[in-house]
Amino acid sequence: MRIVWTSRASSDLMRLHEHLRPIAPDAAARVVQQLARAPSRLLDYPRLGEKLEAYEPREVRRIVVGNYEMRYEIADATIFVLRLWHGRESRSFGPDE
Repeated sequence: MRIVWTSRASSDLMRLHEHLRPIAPDAAARVVQQLARAPSRLLDYPRLGEKLEAYEPREVRRIVVGNYEMRYEIADATIFVLRLWHGRESRSFGPDE
């Protein structure tokens, strides 16, 4: 298994950092590091996250990392990190994301 961050997930990570940095620079760095490391535990337990039935037949799942939600997809021997956001953010994604 390997982990691949999609461009949207990478943009989400940068967006979260840019939002937090002016308010709490140290916390922004910690949060980004924590979120960047989170998918590594999926290498041992790829089906750790809750399966999101709305994305069938794709195997899209979600994990919660602190106050953040991370969505990922398992495809063959790859875990794709799809999106991430703070739990208070209003988000809705269609099956194509």
